[in-house]
Amino acid sequence: MKLKKILLIFGLLVGIALFFQGSGPPSLAKHRLAREADIQVDAKTRREIQTVFNQAEEAIRAENLEALMEFYSQDYHFGHLTKDDRRQSWKDFFAQYHRISTYHSFSRIVVKPGKHATAEITCTGSIWATSNATTQRINLGSWLGDFHYLINEEGQWRISGKGKLAAKTAQYGGAPPPLF
Repeated sequence: MKLKKILLIFGLLVGIALFFQGSGPPSLAKHRLAREADIQVDAKTRREIQTVFNQAEEAIRAENLEALMEFYSQDYHFGHLTKDDRRQSWKDFFAQYHRISTYHSFSRIVVKPGKHATAEITCTGSIWATSNATTQRINLGSWLGDFHYLINEEGQWRISGKGKLAAKTAQYGGAPPPLF
């Protein structure tokens, strides 16, 4: 009994330490629904969308480029940027930074039905990382009331970008747009 108690306390302390280092366990989601969120989807769809963010954030934390790219639509566009461009920007990003973490607070989720249902998620958040060059922890981007666009392809929600008509100028400095 005493050993169980010690192991429980040890596990709790390790979990707290990992959380404050920015590398908490996958079950500690770094996104949330705002208190007064306008959720216009059923619970199953909401969970599916939240799962996409959880898994994409885990791929980012693990710096797993291939796993991360699975969350992007084949037809992804963010202005002039394609999925291949986004792959290269994440590859470069992972080479420059480590201990990458994102935070998302969803204030609205709306899904439009169709052959390929689409989701528009209003989000406030930020992306943080530690520079390999300076070892400093820095905020690489933050956004307030911006949008994540997803499309349901073959039963899976994927990041679709903002389309070909999105602004051609970067809004996020050296960081890739956060999951757009």
